[in-house]
Amino acid sequence: MALREPAVQRLEGALTDPGFSWTLCMVGEDQSQKFSQLTGELRAPFSRTGDGKRISSGFSYWGVESTVAWVHACSDLFYPVMRESIESFTRRWQRIGTALEGRRYHYVSLGTGTGHKDHAVLERLRRGHPELRYIPVDVSPEMLRLGQREALRNLDIPAGSVVPVQLDFSSARNVLGLRRLVERLVGEEPVVYSLLGNTLANFEDDTALLALLIGQLLRPQDRFMLEVASTEQLDEAGARAAAREYRASPRFGEFVTSAVMQYTDLRIDMDSVSFGAVVEEDRSLLVKVVYRNRTGGQLRLTLPDRSSIEFPDEDTIRLLITRKYSPAGLEKMLADAGAVEVGRTRSGFNAAIGEPGFGMDLVLLQAGPPPAPNGSHRPPAPNPFG
Repeated sequence: MALREPAVQRLEGALTDPGFSWTLCMVGEDQSQKFSQLTGELRAPFSRTGDGKRISSGFSYWGVESTVAWVHACSDLFYPVMRESIESFTRRWQRIGTALEGRRYHYVSLGTGTGHKDHAVLERLRRGHPELRYIPVDVSPEMLRLGQREALRNLDIPAGSVVPVQLDFSSARNVLGLRRLVERLVGEEPVVYSLLGNTLANFEDDTALLALLIGQLLRPQDRFMLEVASTEQLDEAGARAAAREYRASPRFGEFVTSAVMQYTDLRIDMDSVSFGAVVEEDRSLLVKVVYRNRTGGQLRLTLPDRSSIEFPDEDTIRLLITRKYSPAGLEKMLADAGAVEVGRTRSGFNAAIGEPGFGMDLVLLQAGPPPAPNGSHRPPAPNPFG
């Protein structure tokens, strides 16, 4: 590996200044283009079903207000998906991490979240590996700073070994750029990538995204750790329970509306937030959260570029989609994405008698043979508001 330039060495020294809390961050894309994308999605046509105007995954966490709202939601007693996921993660990671023993891995975290899970991963990977590099990646600079702080808490990892990257990893161009950056930083040494917290389920074409990440990031020596929400019950009763789970958390409601409140002048009425869920073929319970104009009249919304749009009565803004995968659905998605399972562990949530068995699956993957052409194609998901 080439020697670092003296200027970079001086910068590393500045990062350790005890008198100020500096965070180094590599910005991988033009933020003005992200604003343009957000504005374009909010200009979409009228839809009663949440298929027009939308806040795409990534923008839900973009900005200080959304970051703070997400942290609060993750600690909400009424939001078990993330709270129990965080609390059980260390135990599940310790079990699945045995498959990594015998080699020294660097760590790339796709979507840092609160940083608690990255802390558990780093604590183990750091043992016997003083040269470990930690590369947290997120579309939100605010989330990067917050997550990095928690991830590195009480860990003796030099500032120069931490390279936060602001990047939207759902873009093929960005993924290729990330791979080149990682290879420059670690050479041929193996890497563990992670996509935790059911983040994959927030994307419309989850299989295509996973195929992109597996196919473009992983070399034979690398591994990929995926965490998704799971369900043992794939029927209408399970769908209703999944929607109810998200609806029950006031702080989750604050989180899903935070981006609209931050990037438009819409006055939020929580009674206008709707949670619906359907069975998505034989693969998952699909939950959709929308904001509906229930005022009985037309509104005008000001967008980030100071332009305005009409928001008619009964029009909607999709705030979020998420899923809980069935065992068969998860298996098919992994196969369609060209991923080979190395290990898996599951933690179920405490459920009342008669309630569906929800939980979190943690899967360790490696790249397999390239998937067949169109292997990840599937028909559009049914709409809970259709």
